[in-house]
Amino acid sequence: MTAAGRPEGLSAYIAVTAAYWAFMLTDGALRMLVLLQFHMLGFSPVQLAYLFLLYEFAGMVTNLSAGWIAARFGLTSTLYAGLGIQVVALLALAMLDPGWALWSSVVYVMAVQGASGVAKDLAKMSAKSAVKVLAPSQDGGLFRWVAVLTGSKNAVKGLGFLLGAVLLGTLGFVPAVLAMAGVLALILLAVAWKMPGGLPQGRKGAKFSEVFSKDRNINWLSAARLFLFGARDVWFVVGIPIYFYAVLSDGTEAGNRAAFFTIGSFMALWTILYGGVQALAPRLLRAATRPEDELVAEARRWAGMLFVLPALLALTVWAAGAPAPWLTVTLVAGLLVFGAVFAVNSSLHSYLILAFSSSARVTMDVGFYYMANAAGRLAGTLLSGLTYQWGGLAACLGTAALMVGLSWLCAGRLQARTPQAARA
Repeated sequence: MTAAGRPEGLSAYIAVTAAYWAFMLTDGALRMLVLLQFHMLGFSPVQLAYLFLLYEFAGMVTNLSAGWIAARFGLTSTLYAGLGIQVVALLALAMLDPGWALWSSVVYVMAVQGASGVAKDLAKMSAKSAVKVLAPSQDGGLFRWVAVLTGSKNAVKGLGFLLGAVLLGTLGFVPAVLAMAGVLALILLAVAWKMPGGLPQGRKGAKFSEVFSKDRNINWLSAARLFLFGARDVWFVVGIPIYFYAVLSDGTEAGNRAAFFTIGSFMALWTILYGGVQALAPRLLRAATRPEDELVAEARRWAGMLFVLPALLALTVWAAGAPAPWLTVTLVAGLLVFGAVFAVNSSLHSYLILAFSSSARVTMDVGFYYMANAAGRLAGTLLSGLTYQWGGLAACLGTAALMVGLSWLCAGRLQARTPQAARA
């Protein structure tokens, strides 16, 4: 403990969390700005999905290399790099010329989104790895700290969705992007100036080959994570926003503005609920008093519970045939319940990856795990556009159910460690 009665490393944890919050606010706002702006410009669902593909692919590559970079140069270097690259990406997006040909715009935005994907996963890997190093090990401290970081991050990203929709409807695309770049640059300078000690500084002997895990638990957990996040993004990225836009907008400027606000509000509410449940997961699961083998069993059980929700929603949308007020209410309610159950699954995964990792190679294991996370988002993003264009929202939700089922099968392969390994 410090002289002030706070755990060692708490100041560094607070600084990392604040920087991560700032980043995720702009990340959520940017996603909503790009999605709605280019939908208005006439992009098809598949073309909209293309805009985010390089973002997710860059996340896969970044997570693999970021684990090694952090082990080699320290966590603060990857955190600052993530914030800085996001500022550059926002400035580049503001330079987009509306007069460019369609595919020129697609390629340009894909490249900028790719840079933003690099930035996002540098910041995420830094923040999540810092928790393993800084969190107290007693009384479920690791689960609590990672749940607070992850839950609060998602609540902030949810506010970012709403912020992006509001900024697009009030300021317009370019002023909104420039404003976010300016605020994030100021936060980067403040964090770099005031960052306390407590984070690892890196080791010169770190080898890139160490990134690939040989631990079966980490590999199966990474596979479960891939399918879990694919199941979310297959309806979340393109399907549900475009479905709601088609239902809510009458094509007028006022109608578009109202649709933007409603879509942004739903996605913000969903993500804030998701983040809130994540933060409460340790209490909900009584993690402080339960051994690791019980939490591993919970990961299997909650994945099975999640499967039922998108399957029922897919059948409901298919049976309804056409949009109706009751269907919209059912979708909102059902997807919010999905978000709550999904949050418990995600929180268990976020705890288990840190529990399964040793402090010596935490950045490597977390990098590999979030590479799988990004691969799931990549698959979900592509499938979101393809399945919506092929079979509408029902196809998106049916695919989500299939991917949750695969996540459940992977979670079933997890095994609790021995008490000696758990203390390592």
